[in-house]
Amino acid sequence: MNDHTDTQDDTPLLFARALDGQGGGRVLDWAGARSCQPTAQEPVLWMHLCRNRPGVYEWLQEQVGIPEPTAELLTSDQTRPRAFREKNALVATLRGINFNPGAEPEDMVSMQVWSDGVRVITLRRFPLQTPRDVLAQIDQGAGPTDAGAIVTQLTEAMVARMNQSIIDMNDQIDTLEERDMDDDPDDMLNRIATIRRNCLGLQRHMGPQHVALEAISRDAPAWFEEHDRREIAETIDRLRRYLDDIDVSKESAVVLMDELRTRALSSNERATYMLTIVAGIFLPLGFLTGLLGINVGGMPGVDSGNAFWWVAGICAAIIVILLVIFKRLRWL
Repeated sequence: MNDHTDTQDDTPLLFARALDGQGGGRVLDWAGARSCQPTAQEPVLWMHLCRNRPGVYEWLQEQVGIPEPTAELLTSDQTRPRAFREKNALVATLRGINFNPGAEPEDMVSMQVWSDGVRVITLRRFPLQTPRDVLAQIDQGAGPTDAGAIVTQLTEAMVARMNQSIIDMNDQIDTLEERDMDDDPDDMLNRIATIRRNCLGLQRHMGPQHVALEAISRDAPAWFEEHDRREIAETIDRLRRYLDDIDVSKESAVVLMDELRTRALSSNERATYMLTIVAGIFLPLGFLTGLLGINVGGMPGVDSGNAFWWVAGICAAIIVILLVIFKRLRWL
């Protein structure tokens, strides 16, 4: 399910809510969101924007008062996960699984977050379902009540969605382990290679995200309350378990690939061995028939009608003798 806009297509706003502090929120359009001022009845404003729309960078600087380097970070495509505190504001870049059509699990979608405790601004370029999950809770009256809760629920939902991709990869590995190894090994190798690539991609992105979440827990401003820090700590533990699961999946894929390659190598060695045995049997026979086929005078049996059968009998005897010798040498 993709992001869609609640307002006009020519604005950067995807949705906005003025939180009532009780789990619900009032719907705002672009004009209402820009002019909204937090009050005792609506203490927090959350705006979700498309960062590549025209004017977002300038609005962040001129209207919100975000410093130029931070505004550039919030609208940039340099989306490596990170988080830091800037005076009383929390700035973070997080990544989530890309569930858009045609995307692979390791293709991550980034989301930038800025909050000063009374305003939360999230920005994305490509559709991302995680903000919609939190928005649905707000519209049902059971959502976050303050800025810290918005940040923690966004990070928790983003990390939780990674679990499904890990489960899917583990299911694929289990299916491959149950298949007959001789059943289309090339297809199995390709699927295993895809799983390993997905594992490496997830690990490459989730590692920095782990560091970013730790930075949020450690350096967030005072409005990020103690219970928010505990929830972030639980999300960090969950992410660490997911990283361990990815390691297990990656190792399982390596073991399965090694087994397939070992079987293929063993099969090739067996075929080579049998060809060597066959060559060892027919080498003396080829020498004998080649010797008898030379066109020189004095060849024995040329005028005898039984000479062919004598040669055939000698060849058969040679084969029997070689088979006995190979058997005693345990070559067969």
